[in-house]
Amino acid sequence: MKTPYKILAIDSNHECLNEGLRNAGFIVDEDYTSPKELIEQKIADYDGMIVRSRFPIDRSFLEKASQLKFIGRVGAGLENIDEEYAAERGIVLFNSPEGNRDSLGEHAVGMLLMLMHHLRRADNEVRNGIWKREENRGDELKGKTVGLIGYGNMGNAFARRLQGFDVEVICYDILPEKGNEFAKQVTLQEFLESVDVISLHTPQTPETTKMIDATFIANVRKPFYFVNTARGKSVVTKDLVEAMKNKKVLGVALDVLEFEKSSFERLVASDLPEEFQYLIEADNVVLAPHIAGWTHQSKVKLAEFIRDKIIAWK
Repeated sequence: MKTPYKILAIDSNHECLNEGLRNAGFIVDEDYTSPKELIEQKIADYDGMIVRSRFPIDRSFLEKASQLKFIGRVGAGLENIDEEYAAERGIVLFNSPEGNRDSLGEHAVGMLLMLMHHLRRADNEVRNGIWKREENRGDELKGKTVGLIGYGNMGNAFARRLQGFDVEVICYDILPEKGNEFAKQVTLQEFLESVDVISLHTPQTPETTKMIDATFIANVRKPFYFVNTARGKSVVTKDLVEAMKNKKVLGVALDVLEFEKSSFERLVASDLPEEFQYLIEADNVVLAPHIAGWTHQSKVKLAEFIRDKIIAWK
């Protein structure tokens, strides 16, 4: 009889994940508190891991995981795993962008409307007894060109939800033939010439890190709104703030920040740079703590997709 695969879950998730794997014949151990050094001491006993973002699964860690056959990352990105070395070792990587794409699509639309209609500022003013109508006159989304950088699961989900707004939706992606009925794929030059709104939907890679910088912004023909629900390190915040001061960027909605820890659980430090202070104080900014894909429903779906992928692999 074949020995059951042993899995170590180092991040908590919806109970349907571990229960489902156990029901499928896997042995699942849980350790949500031990530091990385202690996990490393026992990881050689396991065939698989379930992770989110508690600590990086780097080459040093994987070298100690001598029996590891797969890693399930309950989320969309894989940047906290050394993908190159995992591939060398034949370790299969599972992620679940299908699980939180609906949540992210809705969240991105909500942030954009909140930004363009000044809802954060207006809400705060009314709560403080201030009644300003003309000063809070909004900007309609109708008639705008919304450009998406990256057109995978997340970009598709956002584009799908824009269909009722009478906007033109275009996308730019490094892969060909990604466009569909929800977004027309264009060249980067066409993208930069056309957009009124830019929404980022790319993974964190060496190519996308610091992608939105002063040069990129200068190449956009018109002033634009900017939405980022992807990864904070894809944006040079100092350059973005400078463009806001110059009115090239009309407003920003940021669910992710350059200053987040890699675990996404908190900001890097309390003494954050002055560009972050500007974002806090500016009234044409909407901020959220990396929750675009963070709904009650996505918690279940993320776990279900990872569970099903692992069981199908078995």
